[in-house]
Amino acid sequence: MTRVIGPGAALGVLGGGQLGRMFAIAARRMGYRVHTFSPEEDTPTGQVADLEVVAEYDDLEAIRAFARHVDVVTFEFEDVPIDAIDAIEELAPVRPCGVALHTAQERAREKMFLADRGFPTAPFFRAASLDELWDAVTRVGTPAVIKTAAFGYDGKGQHKVTTPADVEHVWAAIGHQEAVVEKFMSLQTEISVIGARGVGGEIAQYQPFENRHCDHILDVTTVPAAITPALSSRALEITSAILEELQYVGVLCVEFFVTTDGELLVNELAPRPHNSGHLTFDAAVTSQFEQQVRAVCGLTLGSTMLLAPAAAMANLLGELWEDGEPNWAAAARFNDVKIHLYGKTDPRRGQKMGHMTAMGRTVDVALDRVISARDALLI
Repeated sequence: MTRVIGPGAALGVLGGGQLGRMFAIAARRMGYRVHTFSPEEDTPTGQVADLEVVAEYDDLEAIRAFARHVDVVTFEFEDVPIDAIDAIEELAPVRPCGVALHTAQERAREKMFLADRGFPTAPFFRAASLDELWDAVTRVGTPAVIKTAAFGYDGKGQHKVTTPADVEHVWAAIGHQEAVVEKFMSLQTEISVIGARGVGGEIAQYQPFENRHCDHILDVTTVPAAITPALSSRALEITSAILEELQYVGVLCVEFFVTTDGELLVNELAPRPHNSGHLTFDAAVTSQFEQQVRAVCGLTLGSTMLLAPAAAMANLLGELWEDGEPNWAAAARFNDVKIHLYGKTDPRRGQKMGHMTAMGRTVDVALDRVISARDALLI
């Protein structure tokens, strides 16, 4: 039987951004200590952790020293070298395991994992050279989307190709690196399912969230998603199957496309809590961050029920600060809207600075409240 890691233990988190910050808040509220490891100091996570270790991820001696002082290690972002994970696993459990992290770190590898196991994706081909890129675009057809195989969060490294004449230009733009070419799909909406799997194989999932983006960055999330019950059930079924295939322990987000033809396609995996799940911090019995603590510590998974019929989350991006400090007094007049700030901007993730959450009888009511509160910041 796997040992339960109880309150009082030290939980290690790799990464210092917003997701780690909320993980640390949830863990400390439950009685755990939190150690964070990242190359930056005074990070959003470090500001609320018990210990902030500042070192590069390829500093294996520092990684091993970190691992010796924690009871389990998890992630708040996925771009950690696999050598670092291997070094930690010699000394402490890593959840999710290195195999799951390695699978989700690179688009081509992730797509092949999904396709090989029969999960629905947009038609795609890998390309490691200009000739292969030409061939992949020819086989997929235009319009197509060329995506770099690595470092692709928030739409980075993505280029739409409308004619084969664009291929050489895009190859130069992505720095002659390996890419994935996907057929461009006409979309009805985008959704995400956040699921958790415990050390004993139990699974808990939140109902699908609907996501709207601005310049490839998540802008607002609403729940329930405006999709059919059949699509909702299918998305939960696929997420559960992916968790099982990876023998996953922790929180996983599966992002889906819903096409205008009503087809459900897996877009990508995030082996950690996800921005779309921020609303669970206020709107669910158990937040995705508490769920991450429960999963990696071997505790029973928490209830994923919403506290209201509907909820909405709006991101607060760095541009809100361009003309000075936002009008917090005006936004605070919306006393049913929760405000979360993350500290200084995490440079890996661009300009995410915070979020707001509102609940209501319907999605429209919740969305109106949270958008109105965000608009008030600029009054």
